[in-house]
Amino acid sequence: MSSNVEIASTFGSLLIGALLASFLSGGVTIQTLVYYKLYPTDGSSIKTLVFAIWLLDTCHTGLIWGSQWEYFIGFYGMDEKIDYIPTTLALSIAITGILTVLVHAFFAHRIFLLSKRKWSLVVPVVIIAVLRLVSSTATTATMLHYRSFVQFRQHVRWLFTLGLALSSAVDVLITSSLFFLLRSSKREGGSLDGVIDALILYTFETGSVTCAATIVSMICWITIPTQLIFMALHFIIGKFYATSLLVTLNTRRVLRDVHSRGSSSGRERGAFVLDNHRMNRISKDEVGSNNGYDGGKGVATELQINVERSVQYTRDSY
Repeated sequence: MSSNVEIASTFGSLLIGALLASFLSGGVTIQTLVYYKLYPTDGSSIKTLVFAIWLLDTCHTGLIWGSQWEYFIGFYGMDEKIDYIPTTLALSIAITGILTVLVHAFFAHRIFLLSKRKWSLVVPVVIIAVLRLVSSTATTATMLHYRSFVQFRQHVRWLFTLGLALSSAVDVLITSSLFFLLRSSKREGGSLDGVIDALILYTFETGSVTCAATIVSMICWITIPTQLIFMALHFIIGKFYATSLLVTLNTRRVLRDVHSRGSSSGRERGAFVLDNHRMNRISKDEVGSNNGYDGGKGVATELQINVERSVQYTRDSY
C-alpha cells in the first residue's frame, strides 16, 4: 500500500470501530431477548418494532464486517483500492438512517402521549427525523456513485455533515421535550415522583450518549476528513440508538418496582386508640347493685380503628 496513507488512522480505525460495533450489537441482542422474556403481553406493534430494530442492527453489523473483509482480504495489496468505498460500507450508512428514524419515531410518540396529543411538539421532531433519513439515503447513493472518499469530500462534503447535524438536533429536541414534559408532570409529594425522577435520568442518559457520539463523529469529519475515524464512530452510532430504545422499554419493570416500593411504604397500617374513661359516679344506695360498673373505679373502653391507605396502580405505556 502507499506510504502516504496512515494505516492506523484509516483501516485501523475502521477495524476498532467494527469491533466496538460488534460488542454493542451483542448488547442489543441481549436486550432484545430480555424484552421478549419480560414483556410477553405487549402489543404486536411494539413487538414488531423491537424485532425490526434487532434485524436492522444485525444487518448493519453484517455490512460492517463485509466492508472489513473487502478492505483486508479482497483488496489486500491493491494500492488503487485504498480510497475505494465498498458497497457494504455505503449501505451501512443507509441502514443507520433507517434505524435512527425508527427510534426517533418511537420517542416522538412518547412525546405525543406525554403532551396530551400536542402536534406542535411532535411535528418538528418528525420533520427533522425524516430529513435525517433522506440525508443518509442520499449519502449512500453519492458514495455508490463516486466510489471514492476523495471524490465524495470534494463534491458533497456538506451532505454527510448535514445528516450528522440533523441527527444531533433531533436528539437535543427529543431530550429537552421529554425533560420538560416529565418535569411538569411532577407534583409535590406525589406518589409517582420517584418514577418520574428515574425517567428524567434515563432520558438524559440515553439522549446524551447518542447526541455525543453523533457530535464527535461530525467533529472528526470536519477537522480530519482524510482519516476514517469519523466512519469508525459512525459504525457505533446506530448501536447506541438501538440500545436507547431497548433500555427504555426494559426499564419499565424497574420503574414499576420503584413505584411499588414507594406505595408500600405509605401503606402501613396505623391504629388509633380512643380511650373513653368513664368515672363511675354512683350514689351510696346504688353500691352493690349489678349495673356493670365497678364501684368507685373507672372502666376504660378501648376502641381501635385500623386505617389503610389506598394505592393507585398505573399501567405502563411504552
